[in-house]
Amino acid sequence: MKSILTKNYAIHFNSTCYERLNSFIADSNFSKIFVLVDSNTHKYCLPYFLSNITASANFEIIEIESGEIHKTIDTCVGVWNALSELDADRKSLIINVGGGVVTDLGGFVASTFRRGIKYINVPTTLLAMVDASVGGKTGVDLGTLKNQIGVVNFSEMVLVDSHFLDSLPQNEMRSGLAEMLKHGLIHSETYWNDLNNLNALTLDDLEKLIHESIVIKNNIVSIDPNENGLRKTLNYGHTLGHAIESFCLENENKTTLLHGEAIVIGMILATYLSYELVGFPENKLHDIKNALVKLYGKTNFNTDEINAIIELMKFDKKNSYGNINFVLLEDIGKAKIDQIVSNELIHKAFNYYQA
Repeated sequence: MKSILTKNYAIHFNSTCYERLNSFIADSNFSKIFVLVDSNTHKYCLPYFLSNITASANFEIIEIESGEIHKTIDTCVGVWNALSELDADRKSLIINVGGGVVTDLGGFVASTFRRGIKYINVPTTLLAMVDASVGGKTGVDLGTLKNQIGVVNFSEMVLVDSHFLDSLPQNEMRSGLAEMLKHGLIHSETYWNDLNNLNALTLDDLEKLIHESIVIKNNIVSIDPNENGLRKTLNYGHTLGHAIESFCLENENKTTLLHGEAIVIGMILATYLSYELVGFPENKLHDIKNALVKLYGKTNFNTDEINAIIELMKFDKKNSYGNINFVLLEDIGKAKIDQIVSNELIHKAFNYYQA
């Protein structure tokens, strides 16, 4: 697949990844190269990754615990201390090999250690490939509140190798697919429809759809890197989705949801709100709900839980001047940003989702 060139970095695919990485290492005079992994990617991804490195370099491996629960400042402190003890300096490089937790946290660590050192993202999950590793957003959670601490700082390159998907559990694949489906809803009905024919897809088809998803996100980020307008559309389904994810993470009586699983609920709710407030077509609303529920099932919430989720939305990063701002759709591919929604209507959206 053809590399995607942006103003700040390049995104390379499959075999091209290692050609460009080896050239980059050979042409740069890094004092040390650190590879950040979690306990899963250390076992399943790191050996394959290192087997493709031919450039002569001094590698140090730093491992963190896997899972969203470890995407914290405390984990960052551990990595910062490891870098310091291993004599990292401003001429060092960090390569983040992992899913969204590793790429988000590793990018933040690199952006803040010694006031910033270079880093590269090697996403190993579908979610990280199409979302977390692209666009320069780095950061960690504040307790169970998603991505409250961070900076926007672009990597040197992003390396997308579909080989890593071979070891990915089905639920993680579906979590990543949710972000691709979101790209379809905010960008293109044709792309949305292509993703809804999953049973007919080959591996080559999936790789092309991954490439297209990254192109969609990159084009939006290139136009609006600082999220002043268009980039806000990438948050479709996330205002409620992040609150649902946080709520389930902090409540022992609820099943913990992967990011994509929570965002799917958020997208169904946002599509209902779009129907109520900005005229989204009713037939498409039902089609979208049916397609997403068929793929992801449903999670039920009672009235008290819905109120708690609404309360969590006040911590959403996109809020301004005390307003909770939603992205809604007038139609597939036609988004409206900064929409205000009443709590009463949010309850109606939950009722529609759970009906």
